[in-house]
Amino acid sequence: MTTHEHHTGSGSPSAHDRHEGHSAAMFRDKFWLSFVLSVPAIVWSEMVQDLLGYTAPEFPGSAYIPAVFGTIVFVYGGLPFLKGARNELADRLPGMMTLISLAITVAFGYSLAVTLGAPGMDLWWELATLVTIMLLGHWIEMRSISQASGALAELASLLPDEAERIGADGSAEHVVVSALATGDLVLVRPGARIPADGEVAEGESSVDESMITGESRHVDKAPGDAVIAGTVNGAGSLRVRVTHTGEETALAGIMRLVAGAQASRSRVQDLADRAARLLTFVAIGSATLTAIGWWIAGAEWSYIVERVVTVLVIACPHALGLAIPLVVAISTTLGARNGLLVRERRGLETARLLDLVVFDKTGTLTLAEHRVVRSAALSGFDADEATALAGSAESDSEHPIARALAAAAEEAGQAVPAASGFESLPGQGVRAHVDGRDVAVGGPALLEALGLAVPAGLEGAAGEARDAGLTATYLVVDGTVTAVFAVGDAVRPESAEAVKRLHAMGIESAVLTGDAQQVANAVAAELGIERVLAEVLPADKARTIEDLQAEGRRVAMVGDGVNDAAALATADVGIAIGAGTEVAIEAGDIVLVRSDPRDVASIVSLSRATYRKMVQNLWWAAGYNIIAIPLAAGVLAWAGITLSPAVGAVLMSASTVIVAANAQLLRRWRPEA
Repeated sequence: MTTHEHHTGSGSPSAHDRHEGHSAAMFRDKFWLSFVLSVPAIVWSEMVQDLLGYTAPEFPGSAYIPAVFGTIVFVYGGLPFLKGARNELADRLPGMMTLISLAITVAFGYSLAVTLGAPGMDLWWELATLVTIMLLGHWIEMRSISQASGALAELASLLPDEAERIGADGSAEHVVVSALATGDLVLVRPGARIPADGEVAEGESSVDESMITGESRHVDKAPGDAVIAGTVNGAGSLRVRVTHTGEETALAGIMRLVAGAQASRSRVQDLADRAARLLTFVAIGSATLTAIGWWIAGAEWSYIVERVVTVLVIACPHALGLAIPLVVAISTTLGARNGLLVRERRGLETARLLDLVVFDKTGTLTLAEHRVVRSAALSGFDADEATALAGSAESDSEHPIARALAAAAEEAGQAVPAASGFESLPGQGVRAHVDGRDVAVGGPALLEALGLAVPAGLEGAAGEARDAGLTATYLVVDGTVTAVFAVGDAVRPESAEAVKRLHAMGIESAVLTGDAQQVANAVAAELGIERVLAEVLPADKARTIEDLQAEGRRVAMVGDGVNDAAALATADVGIAIGAGTEVAIEAGDIVLVRSDPRDVASIVSLSRATYRKMVQNLWWAAGYNIIAIPLAAGVLAWAGITLSPAVGAVLMSASTVIVAANAQLLRRWRPEA
């Protein structure tokens, strides 16, 4: 099954858009008002009074309270269903709306006839509660539909509103970003977002491109280097010559990918829709055959109408309307309580079928921040002391590696001595005086500049760092290389367990990243991930997911950044890390609030439990009609066994109670541990 086949399904678009022109707020408001209006119809119903053994207050006209309030609920609350049925019939695709409308219309017409003097028992309270329950179900459904524009809005917000354009005379002026043109020179101050794709003309800095490229490390920029719109400038000041603006920028390309992936997500007809459509034809066919059969048998018209009404009431989708929405409401609540925020119902329903989970590396399997992953010191030199010295020397630097060394010293519980004479060595590292010692910290370029070699005792640790795709940073004390620190994006402590749980469920894992192959291989080897997809550009991530789907795989994408948004939207299930960017969260079907990759297995578990409960409810909600409809039609009338409309309503209500009770059993679900 290809991606497009999976997302588009079958049937005309209008068949899926039965809520076109409606909103969750509209269904919510109609539900609450209909709920209030249904109370008098229930309290003053003769049938309810007989069943519960009480007598409602009587006063002139009180006998007509169920009729008055039932009619108001029918007109006010039932209007969306009547309009939806009209649209379904116009498309020649009758479904849930058609069946609901048929049931409430027949119940209304029959009850009105009884109230006006026809023999029988009215169904006003059943009509009012039916409309109210249907409004509740559709309100829940509407709330679960994700807003397709959310991710695009968050992507657009990455661009600053204004830019500082430098004129020919060197003066700067603030202009809106849309006013920039190719060739303009703009000033990008420290910490500011770059307003357009361009090339550095003057200045040096490091730029955080992780939200666009997925690269965890800040990228050093110098004259001649390219920069990307929406990325964040570091501590330096840059003058950038604009090369692409507007729709031509890399960010705009990512936005187009997200929009295209989301546009392919027409809602697939779920089990309830298909069951409702089948039940529509069964109900109409059964009612028609019942009328013809009893007419041929010579029955009176009042009896024929009673049989037809009973059939339609029995087939009323009271329970069917709750079978799916109630399970969805419970499962989404369970998910939220356990750190799983379901934004798109389709994603939760599909998760049970997954056989491949693709993890973004940076920020998902890793912490997306530089850490000292491991360290080594020469024999006779204390490793913790080395960390403290390095942290002290780097204390005045804002470089990510400097912050990692300072954090390592703090985590080791070491007191960081004060440094003096701080000196930044561009492209090499830093130098400072600490406790009377000359301390320098930097990479291989620093050792080369100082004419030093890596001691034999540290060569192994330095080589291991390089093999793992980590940055080897050296500590030089009084002219001697005394320690090496392997700095990189640290793997989350929970990641290995996350992969292990998925493997136990029969689901393969893969890592997808823009980082170098060597870095990705090291992370995958540490976590037990067999499949590595590295050096993948943002524009290619969604295509990579499509290629995996073309292999027949059901794919989930787990990510946290802008560069993951298109892939999240393309995957069968998009899972966003909660601590990630708002773009990824908007594009994801499900959000991991705790940012814990172990929760991916819990999503699959909840999906499987939810699906089982849905199937059970659907079988009961529609399946009991196999016995009830023939009885309602009067097939056992010869034996004196018939069902009145009132008994049909009781059976219909009983099926609703059973469906609701069965859905509550889902609360026994517990997340994977």
